[in-house]
Amino acid sequence: MSRQLKERREATGLTADQVTEQARQAGASKWSASKITRLERNEWLRPTVEDVELLLDIYRVTDLAQRAEYVQLAKEARQKGWWSAYADVLGRGLLTGLEPGASRIRTVEIAVLPGLLQTESYARRIIEGGGVEDTAEVTRRVEARMLRQQLLDPKGSPPVYWAIIDEAAIRKIPADIREEQIRYLIDVQRPALRVQILPDEAGLHAAVGGGFTLLDFPEDSGLVYTENSVASRIDEEPEALEAWDLVYQYVSASAMSVEATRTHLVSLL
Repeated sequence: MSRQLKERREATGLTADQVTEQARQAGASKWSASKITRLERNEWLRPTVEDVELLLDIYRVTDLAQRAEYVQLAKEARQKGWWSAYADVLGRGLLTGLEPGASRIRTVEIAVLPGLLQTESYARRIIEGGGVEDTAEVTRRVEARMLRQQLLDPKGSPPVYWAIIDEAAIRKIPADIREEQIRYLIDVQRPALRVQILPDEAGLHAAVGGGFTLLDFPEDSGLVYTENSVASRIDEEPEALEAWDLVYQYVSASAMSVEATRTHLVSLL
């Protein structure tokens, strides 16, 4: 479907920016040129039927049979990816569906460890701490999180991954799994995967209001992902990306170096 949509856009002579403008005029205020680019490269997060129908309107596709074919392809595309089997526990899986296409991921976490760096035991505690009581659901959520971590397998083509973790999150690791989790944070590091601790001495730092994740894509603009206990959000606006990138730089400047972080983690053992 991605190739067909790209061909349709090119046949109309429209650029991604022009399509974005028309989409916004139609009421789709969240659309951006990078969203269209990723959709055409089959890297966008499971396109909705509404997204596809809007593009068909802009591309002046009026034949009902053709429109029905595109809608069916959109529905099938939403089932792609390993995470589709865990839709019951992942929901829309916003971040999970975007990570595989990223060339670099930068994340800042304040109260918990990043999902991509959690041990199975820690992940289970976090999920249970979030109020999930059904044992089967907890197990499926943990399985999904462990599968998600395959993204960083050095045997594949993992993205560059930089994680800044507030020291408070380290202190909150339950005592009985503390050693295992800290050893994992030490062992997992390599040149393209680095972990930095944001020490208490940093005080009220730039990200004190909450964590966030920045994703960069090859030959495309990036996006920022934020979430809280009840909602998650993706922002692709250039102004927002510039602002969040600045926050990341401030936080990075306040964090321990990779070497100092490793030394500190070893001392905790």
